[in-house]
Amino acid sequence: MKSAWFAAGCAAVLSCAAHAQSSVTLYGVIDAGLYYTSNEKGHGAWQAGSGDVTGSHWGMLGHEDLGGGTQAIFQLENGFSVMNGSLRQGGRLFGYQAYAGLANPRYGTVALGRQYDSVVDYLAPLSFTGRRPGGNNLSAHPFDNDNLNNSFRVNNAIKYASAPVAGLRFGALYSFSNEAGGFDDNRLYSAGAAYDMGPLSLAAAWLQANNGGSANTNGALTLTERTFVAARQRVFGAGAAYSLGAAKIGFVWTRTQLDGLATINGANSLGIAMNGAGMSFGNYEINASYFLMPTLGLTAEYTYTNASMSNAGGAHRPKWHGVSVQADYLLSKRTDLYAQASYQHLNADGSGFTADISGQTASSTNQQTVVAVGMRHRF
Repeated sequence: MKSAWFAAGCAAVLSCAAHAQSSVTLYGVIDAGLYYTSNEKGHGAWQAGSGDVTGSHWGMLGHEDLGGGTQAIFQLENGFSVMNGSLRQGGRLFGYQAYAGLANPRYGTVALGRQYDSVVDYLAPLSFTGRRPGGNNLSAHPFDNDNLNNSFRVNNAIKYASAPVAGLRFGALYSFSNEAGGFDDNRLYSAGAAYDMGPLSLAAAWLQANNGGSANTNGALTLTERTFVAARQRVFGAGAAYSLGAAKIGFVWTRTQLDGLATINGANSLGIAMNGAGMSFGNYEINASYFLMPTLGLTAEYTYTNASMSNAGGAHRPKWHGVSVQADYLLSKRTDLYAQASYQHLNADGSGFTADISGQTASSTNQQTVVAVGMRHRF
């Protein structure tokens, strides 16, 4: 009798396993390199760095089949420094992403947790920071004002992403402030769409963040991650890319509008006194990539940024010119070597800004150059 009950139990377990199959995938990227910066507060600097091309990170991606094509899904993703092993994103264990949700190949995906906004999901892949074969964290638009380079992730977010329909994808995100009596105090919402058909790719996205310089640390954006502390930040953008054989060319336009600007975190060392007025950025980027051979890719971009601002010194219109080039050589499907250079020139117009390439300490002049070499491994 005991044998019969045991056999029946095993059959039930095997039946459940067959009905609800699941899997968990461990993955990651390790990016380590050396780079030289021509001017950081008036001095050249040689440094060992982590994540010059792609931020070093690891994660777990899982799903469980629930029947009818529907899956329960989750993703936990951690950012870290190769050079000292420390956590990034303010010391979070899973600072890149942490969410759970449901996915269906017909109806799309709904997820809740810490996630990317729609500008990152739909528009960033057409920019140089998201371009393959390399990408380039050094080429973010000034202060990453449009968040194309993922300066911040979004907490307390519920996100919907559609399934592809004839090459069209779309989605939206809403992030709660989680504050009683302060529904719009540090919240964020965004939407975007992308169209891929043959060699042509198109995308557009929008986001709005209501920060207010809030003391609400449980809201959509964490103070240490925000590039700007402002009453409101709005980003609009669109882009296009076209592939022709081994070559690909793209164009991305974004506009960032800041109302009630109090602080620019990336420029704190410059001592610029903001007066609580507004600031806007218009970014115009053209980028291109070409595979000389299956194992060697070249990418390049030029960005012109025209800003308008008011601070304690008056009204100003600073203008940035940025150029980046990169060579990426594939040693294998998982490992590649890269060499890259980025240059920024600024017409400051008395604003107090200096050249400041993403991830570096600001220059003491209106020019800055960074040259980097490194290795990246995926697992």
